[in-house]
Amino acid sequence: MTTHQFKTNIKCGACVAAVTPFLSPENGIESWEVDLKNPDRILTVTTEKDSEVVEQQLQKAGYVATVI
Repeated sequence: MTTHQFKTNIKCGACVAAVTPFLSPENGIESWEVDLKNPDRILTVTTEKDSEVVEQQLQKAGYVATVI
């Protein structure tokens, strides 16, 4: 497993709920969390997938993720 971190535009609990179906085990995501207290809204994802796959999943949900 690899851990990736992204700067995102996820802003609140409702946003977290919106991305949850896209960051599921069915999409190859082992675990994830968003630090809503950080101004960059850091998303940490553990997966065997490449970071590009995570970025694409967030784009499908309507959000932006930039690898940091």
